[in-house]
Amino acid sequence: MHRSRNLGLPSLSSGAARWGRLGDGLSLLTAALLCALFPARPASAEGLAVVYPPNGHVTTAERIFLIGTAAPGDVVWLNGQRVHRSPGGHFAPSLPLAVGSNLVTLAHRGQTLQMTVVRKPQEVPLASGPHFAEGSLEPAQDRAVQPGEAVRFAAVAPPGALVSVHIGGRTVPLVPQPPASRLPDNKAGLTGQNAPVAVTRVTYAGVARFGTPGRLGKPIFQVSLGAERAQTLGSGSLEVMAPERQPVIEVSAEAGITRSGPSSDFSRGTPLPRGTRALVTGRDGQFLRLAHGAWIDQQETVTLPGAVPPASVVRSLRWRTRAGQTEVLIPLQQALPFQIEVGERELNLQLHHAQAQTDIIRTDEDPLIRRLDWSQVGPDRIRYRFALKTPLPWGYQTRYEGTTLVLAMRHAPPLPAHQRRLEGLRIVLDAGHGGSGDRGTHGPTGVPEKDVTLPMTRRLRSELEARGATVVMTRDGDEEVGLKARTDIIASSTPHLALSLHYNALPDAGDAENTRGFGAFWYHPQAHGLAQAIHRRVTQDLGRPSYGVWWDNLALARPSAAPSVLLEMGFLINPEEYEWCVDAHEQRRLAEAIADGVGDWLLRPRE
Repeated sequence: MHRSRNLGLPSLSSGAARWGRLGDGLSLLTAALLCALFPARPASAEGLAVVYPPNGHVTTAERIFLIGTAAPGDVVWLNGQRVHRSPGGHFAPSLPLAVGSNLVTLAHRGQTLQMTVVRKPQEVPLASGPHFAEGSLEPAQDRAVQPGEAVRFAAVAPPGALVSVHIGGRTVPLVPQPPASRLPDNKAGLTGQNAPVAVTRVTYAGVARFGTPGRLGKPIFQVSLGAERAQTLGSGSLEVMAPERQPVIEVSAEAGITRSGPSSDFSRGTPLPRGTRALVTGRDGQFLRLAHGAWIDQQETVTLPGAVPPASVVRSLRWRTRAGQTEVLIPLQQALPFQIEVGERELNLQLHHAQAQTDIIRTDEDPLIRRLDWSQVGPDRIRYRFALKTPLPWGYQTRYEGTTLVLAMRHAPPLPAHQRRLEGLRIVLDAGHGGSGDRGTHGPTGVPEKDVTLPMTRRLRSELEARGATVVMTRDGDEEVGLKARTDIIASSTPHLALSLHYNALPDAGDAENTRGFGAFWYHPQAHGLAQAIHRRVTQDLGRPSYGVWWDNLALARPSAAPSVLLEMGFLINPEEYEWCVDAHEQRRLAEAIADGVGDWLLRPRE
């Protein structure tokens, strides 16, 4: 982690990049001292301090913001330009960056700070001569494919070159491809800077198919330019899988994470409970492609030597009501993979590697299920559609009991008669970040996010408990609480809703001085209305700027056991909003508005 200049504090981390990452260790400031320290004062005896960026920071952004503070009074100068400051003396100006090393000079009351920020180009030009751009060879890691499956080989090389790949006794020509655009990463969606970027370098690509099973080894990439030639050994080897020896895996993690592609950068799908079996049809690095199309990290599975592809018939199913939920039980011969989609008034479950022999299903009246429809939608895939009596369930969980798939859908709790009474509700509150390993973002004085979320979460707990709710905290101090432990608390507590409290930051190219506002983030449809209700209360009742209501694949918004929302309550890096974020009186008002939003959502019409 970077260190801050003058403060001896960890630097600001990109807000979009650190959402959902949780740390461990001891606090920089105890929560008990926060009220005495805020509103924040300059963190350096010298008066002028910069929290972010650290000296020598490297970025590809066209501009960068500087987060810092100085004693109120007099002027802070940035490269000769006067800097806007908040009443408390904090600042967050943006500075354009030229490619290369940029000298940054700040001055205040005779004190001068100098630092450098290095901007690397988004696209490094290729030097002359026959060679490949670093990191451009595909495949980049070991791959296993089906016989006859298309394999893409690609490389970036100078214009006018002749490029080919040699593998498995074959030569595959790679030809120049039409110009294509590069997409920025997902964080760019948070700032609206997510337009495609034109690429000027030439990509050479080709496709080959290999029919004979076996290990083909690593490809050799060759490039010729005039009379000069060069070759490079690829980093990823290729294997063609024998269909009769495709492995069968069993999920060993409590909930194996499935994804749409072979890395953690791809979108998540339905988690698979421990014991689920699936056929592997491909591999890319450490990720396995399952027969129904999802990918899973090999580390969350074990291989079953000699096992044949899993399959089962389904002869019937039933449901039962107990402990405030409806449990649908589907007896199977083996624990099969499945996918779940939740709609406005329905839940769809697709069961893979299954064939229906169903003649009888008992469908007694249920508090939640209005009707069940099912169909065999493919040779080995059954779809069950549960039409619901209420617009959205209050959460669901899945598990295997032996080889019986159990889908548990929560019933609505007794709803309050008044928006300010929450008796009978159990709510999980998660104070974002924590410990020395995950401080979160930082305010202009270097105060870490983790030390602001905790007192704010305690204030919200007091407000909710005063209204009759039972509150479970994922942490009530600066102790180590891992990400999995937090989501496990939500699952095991069976709450009626869960809120994770955070403060916001921006990637380097963001405008920290002019970006502020309250944001609410949801993942499952059951939480969308809750996010909207809380956001509406905070922005309307308190007059706070709106950062918006977002669908986002965040760890603390993903739990399906209850409607779960992550709140970004303001931008800690914005000088003025920072002072609002850490003000004890404003925190109490914010806690009341969030609790009112919860009450609004509980009392909304549901039919």
